[in-house]
Amino acid sequence: MSGVDSLLAETSAPTTGIHEVLDVRDLPPPEPLKRTLEALADLDDDVLVQVNDRVPQHLFPRLDDRGFAYEAVERDDRVVTAIWRA
Repeated sequence: MSGVDSLLAETSAPTTGIHEVLDVRDLPPPEPLKRTLEALADLDDDVLVQVNDRVPQHLFPRLDDRGFAYEAVERDDRVVTAIWRA
């Protein structure tokens, strides 16, 4: 299991289906938010996994507004946020 997979396993994200990993650690604001929302536009029953260097606080209210469920796990130098349709 990769580092992302082991952190994803700590969330309550659905385990069926596939997940897309979006690594935004090297992007300046607001690119992580923008790219994540763009990727979610095409999300069906899958799980989007955002890898960031900080907790994406500005993303969470937008996910709530759009009806997505999410859970973040923070470890050392990264935050893995699983996002799926509620």
